[in-house]
This record gives sequence, structure tokens and C-alpha cells, in this order.
Amino acid sequence: MSIDVSGPLLPLVPLLAGLIGLLLPPGDGGAARRGAAAGLGVVGAGSAVVFALFAVASASSSPGPDNDPGFGGIGWDGSGPATFGHLTVGFDPLVDAAAAYVAVAVAVVALFVQIYSISYLHDDPRYAPYAAQVSLFTGAMLLVVTSGDLIVMLVGWEVMGACSYLLIGHDRRLPEAPAAAVKAFLVTRVGDVGFLLGLAVLIAGAESTRLATVLTHDYSAATLTAALLLILAGVAGKSAQFPLHTWLPDAMAGPTPISALIHAATMVAAGVYVVFRLYPLYVRSPAALAVLAVMASITIVIGALSATAQDDLKRVLAWSTVSQIGYMTGALAVGSPAAALFHLLTHAAFKALLFLAAGAVIHAVGTNLLSRMGGLRPHMPVTFWSFAIGLGALAGLPPLSGFWSKENVLTAAAHATEGGETAPAWAAWLVWLAALLSVGVTAWYATRLFLRAFFGVSRAHGPDGPHWEIGFDDARHQTPATPHDPPGPMRWPLILLAIPAALLGLAAFAPGFRTALELEDPHLGVAVALPLLLLATGAGTAWWLWWAVPGADPADALGWARPFLAAGFRLDDVQHRFVVRPVTALARLATAGDTRVVDAAVMGAGTSASRLGEALKEAHRLPLPAAAVAVCLAALLLGAIAWWGAI
Repeated sequence: MSIDVSGPLLPLVPLLAGLIGLLLPPGDGGAARRGAAAGLGVVGAGSAVVFALFAVASASSSPGPDNDPGFGGIGWDGSGPATFGHLTVGFDPLVDAAAAYVAVAVAVVALFVQIYSISYLHDDPRYAPYAAQVSLFTGAMLLVVTSGDLIVMLVGWEVMGACSYLLIGHDRRLPEAPAAAVKAFLVTRVGDVGFLLGLAVLIAGAESTRLATVLTHDYSAATLTAALLLILAGVAGKSAQFPLHTWLPDAMAGPTPISALIHAATMVAAGVYVVFRLYPLYVRSPAALAVLAVMASITIVIGALSATAQDDLKRVLAWSTVSQIGYMTGALAVGSPAAALFHLLTHAAFKALLFLAAGAVIHAVGTNLLSRMGGLRPHMPVTFWSFAIGLGALAGLPPLSGFWSKENVLTAAAHATEGGETAPAWAAWLVWLAALLSVGVTAWYATRLFLRAFFGVSRAHGPDGPHWEIGFDDARHQTPATPHDPPGPMRWPLILLAIPAALLGLAAFAPGFRTALELEDPHLGVAVALPLLLLATGAGTAWWLWWAVPGADPADALGWARPFLAAGFRLDDVQHRFVVRPVTALARLATAGDTRVVDAAVMGAGTSASRLGEALKEAHRLPLPAAAVAVCLAALLLGAIAWWGAI
């Protein structure tokens, strides 16, 4: 078989760009260092795009190697293995059509984020390490996507966790950024413990780390279910699924381009992709799929309802990501990995578009709060239409991309309710009902966001304020400016991302794409009537509430429930009371025991020995007559003791 180098170079080039970027000589953030960092970031991501496109062409034309576990794609045996005991870790990638399409999405979003960040962070003195960390983040995700070995996949998985911590906490001027970074790291670490143990069970059972061997090994039912449930813990953490989803809204403290990267192409998509890769095992475990269905259903509803009450623009989009990832895991749970992957691809396009457009708005008006926006439509036409396309795709408005991928998810769930699938019918009903409810709720909060940001009058200084606080000119001169569309490096990514956000769903009609992902034919009959009715109802209700009371926030109609929903059902408080506080108390108890018992015993023994030594030292300093008397007295004492013992 001919060697295709696009597979190994996909993650390697961004990783090398990131490592070289970290080694750039430190400086004061001058133009030369900044230019080198920007060049490395753009070249690394751009090269990944090229290699990903080659991988798509190769995977589509290759019948697949012998070690391909049924995917059909390309393998590469040109790299040497590493041996640990009786396990051999192979670095050869496994790139099928699905992996190639996901790699394209990751690389394209990463490229646009790198270009966008040049202007967005134009005055950031820490831009060089930022660009390098973005490259590492990209390479780690591509390593997960293209890996044919579970250990190599785990390496990419863990590098993403480290990069997310660094990038979320990048802006050290924000007091909430370090806390958000620590929270993201700790919550995902909790899930990763289960993920690591699950992989260990699979590897130990198959006595191999290779994905092809693991997928074909005959595990016992109990062992397989235990391993897959443990892996779902890691999926819940990385992909922000209930109950480990609480880190994602707080991660909005990071720079907006990083929000786009995390939500659209890396991190949250990783868990979905890993389940997709391991799906031949999941279809053998109805219990694992049932748990996944329950997890997905709760996540869909919690994410959608929490988004309705947010005033922060980025937090609305963050909660929508939680809900949309739930659609993907729900599709996996009901037996349609193709629908999950299709929604992952469309979501990458429209969510990257939305976050980068949100960055343009925030950069223009100087605030994240919808309550201080309004009236932006005539001033920011490119951003306005970017939001129109992105929010339409998010809500599932035909013929935008999100409509077609959501239609696949809903159709798969509806079919699974009839039984005959691996997952129980009741689990399919949960997914279908949750997804249907979310269609209306998503349309409601997407419409509210759109109206509050772009229509009406400006609320920059309150209800009567006609001006905005900050514009792009302010970034340098701190003088009031009317908001306008962003400069070229930020504007062109919006224009280009709007194309797949609008049209990618039509790929479902392309025979090659549909065959590669094993998608079902689009259903345009009665099956889509109910979702469209719910979409119209949700959007219409939000518009009516906004129109009926000029200047009012449609979310005010939520009444007493709004604070509860805005706090994400207060699950953070629940976790703090029942997890954080007990663990903290246990840690304090352990610290006190270590300090007052273990350390005290060690320090006490040392102190006693020191004092005895001091006493003996002083005894040796006695004058000669006194020392002679002491020796005689000691000899008399020893003699008396010996005589007494002899009697």
C-alpha cells in the first residue's frame, strides 16, 4: 500500500508550530516577535487545512487497509512503535472519511481563529504564547481525530485539557479568568479519571492499544458496560454534558476566539468523536446507550432553558453549545452515529461564525451584556448578516445547515422510538421529546438575542443613551466611536464561515458525502412539520414579547424562574454543597492530621533528639573536678546496681 503522509502530518504540523512558537525568544511583545508568532500560527493551521483536504480525497478513493475496523479510509505504517511491557503503542494514524471531514472542520476553524486573533488581540503583549497554545490545541484535537491507537488518542485528549486551562485563563486582567480556567481543568479532570480507567479496561482486555483490535475484541458484557460507562464520564467532562457541563459557561472568561475554537472545533467535539470512534462497542451495550440517552436528554433541556435567561451574549451561545452537543450524543444514543457526526460538522460552522461575530460586537460596543446593546443593525451590516445566518442555522431554519442536521437527529430518534434498536425504546422517546422541546426553546432565545442586539435603540448608557462606549478606534485611543464592522482580518473569517453555515446542510443531498458518512436520505415530508411548527412558535413568541413592550426584555416574561434558569438550574450550588464542600472538608481534615500527627511526630522526634544532644553537649563542657566527681558517682551507682543484682 502506498504511504499517504497527509495523515501523520495533520496533527504534526500544528503541534510543531506550537512548540516553535513557545520557544520564541521572550520580549516585550514587539512587532517582530508578534509577526513570527502570527506567521507560525497561520502557517500551521493553513497547512493542516491542506493536509485535511488531501485526506478527504485519499479517504474517499481508498478502499481501506486491512487494519481498518470497518471505516474505509487510509492507514500509514511509516512510524516506529513504542513498547511498554507487552503493549505496543503505534503512532500510525487511521483516517477514514469521517475523520477526514472532522479534520477539515477543525483545521478551517483553527485557521480562521488564528487570522481573527491577529486583529482581535492586536494590543495583547502575550499574543505570542497565545498563538502557540492555539496551535497546540489544534494539533491535539487533530491527534484525537486521526489516531488509530488509544494511548496516542489519550495523549491528544490530555494535551487539549492543558491547553484549555492556559487559554481560558489567558487574560490575567480579568479576575474571573483564573477561576474559570481552574474550574474547567478540575471538572474535566474528574471526568478524565473515568476516561483513563475505561481505556485501561479496554486495553487490558484486548491486550492491545490499537483501535482496530479493541473494536473487534470479544469482551464480557459486564466488562464492556463498565468500561464504556467510565469512558462516558470523560465524554461528559470534555463535551460539557450533564452533570459535568458547568465549566463551559464560565469558560467564557477566555478570549472570544478561544470560545469559538472550544465550542466549534475542539474540546467539546472531542467527546462526541470518541464515542463515534468506539461506537461498534457501544452497540453491544444497551445499558451504556441508555445512560448516554438520559445524559443527552437532560443536557439538551438544561442547555436550552438556561440560554433563555442569560444577559451575557457569550453565555447565551455557551449554553446553546451545551444543548447542541446534547443533540449529538442523543443521536449516538438512538443508534445514528452518522446524524451525530453531521450535526457536529454543521455545528462547527455556525457556532464558529456566531462566536467570532459575537467578538466583533463585543469589540465594537465594549460589553458582553445584551441589556447594553441594541440598534446595531445599520452600523454593522456584515456582523448583522453573520448573526442572521448563524442564529438561523442554530435554530434549524430551512434551508440553513442546522435544519438538515437537526432533521437527521430528530428522524433517527423518532425511528428509534419504534423499537428494534440497541438502545431501549423509552430512551429514544426521551431523546426525541427533549430534542423537540429544544427546537422551540432554541428558536425563542436565538430570536431574543437577535432582536436585543441589533434592533431597537441603543441601550449603551441606559434606556436613553444614544451612544456606545467603545469602538475599534477606542482600542488604541480610548475615544468614543460609533460601532462598525470589524477590520479585514476579523471581517473575512465571518464572511467565509457564513458560507458553510448556510450551505453545508445541502451536502446531505450529495451522494458522495451521504455515502461516506452513511447518512439517510433527507426527509422533507410530514416528519419535519412538527419541528417547523415549534420553531415558528418559539421565534414568534419571542418577537411578540419584544414588540408588545418596546424596550422590554422577552426574558422578563420568565418571571421568578429567570434567576433560577440564569444560574443553570443552580447545579453549581448543588455541586458546591454536595461535592466541593465535603471534599474541601476532607482535605482540611487530612491536612490537619498530616500536620498535627504525622508532622508533629516527626518534628517531635527530631526536637527531642536535638534537645538530648544539647544536654549531652553541655555535660561534656563540665570543669574537670566536677567531671571527675560525676564519673565517680556514676561508677558508684553502677557498682551498687551490680551488687544489688548479685544478692
